[in-house]
Amino acid sequence: MSDESTYEAGPGPGEGRRDPSTAPAAGPVRLRDRPRAALLAGRAALHDLRAVDGALYAAVAATPTPALDVGLRRLSNAADHSKISFAVAAALALFPGRPRRAALAGVGAIAIASASANILGKRLVRRPRPDREAARVVVGRHVPMPESASFPSGHTASAVAFATAAGVALPPVAVPLGLLASAVGYSRVHTGVHYPGDVAAGAVLGLASGAASLAVGSSLTKRRAASV
Repeated sequence: MSDESTYEAGPGPGEGRRDPSTAPAAGPVRLRDRPRAALLAGRAALHDLRAVDGALYAAVAATPTPALDVGLRRLSNAADHSKISFAVAAALALFPGRPRRAALAGVGAIAIASASANILGKRLVRRPRPDREAARVVVGRHVPMPESASFPSGHTASAVAFATAAGVALPPVAVPLGLLASAVGYSRVHTGVHYPGDVAAGAVLGLASGAASLAVGSSLTKRRAASV
């Protein structure tokens, strides 16, 4: 009766060594060793992803873009504390109906994204910020280096969350807000304060936060309608 948790039988005492090119494939991994093998594989994949992440960061740092440096630095600073998104929300809120609902959904999405990124993500992962000096990021790109952990990008999470929620609630603003959020995310890499992987994670978190805000808004609307 075969047991999946055992190795295949190896060569007998008198068989000697075989040519590796003709040797049979290794037997199956023990069942109890599979979690460890999966963990090792996961660590290896994470190591490779970090290597790619670092290489992309270094490539951006090493690419001269004097025409973009000042604009992206200013954009990155303007996105601190979601100032751009709140300004857009304030403008939308001036108009009743769908624009105002889009503003509320967007602000709610920012709240969810900010809390998720800063209270959960950064405290759980605790990834150090990039070494901007070692990467030789041009001084003209520099913005203040935050003291918080690097992963995920809170600026990106909030910008994408606002763009997602407001864009779904008010489709005409979806493309402009999406482009703005993308620019904010890239600016954080360009200025040297985030790795590309931090920005990608922030974007995913932003999408989820936008969807959550829309779901909460829809639920509240249905409750109001039911109570009337």
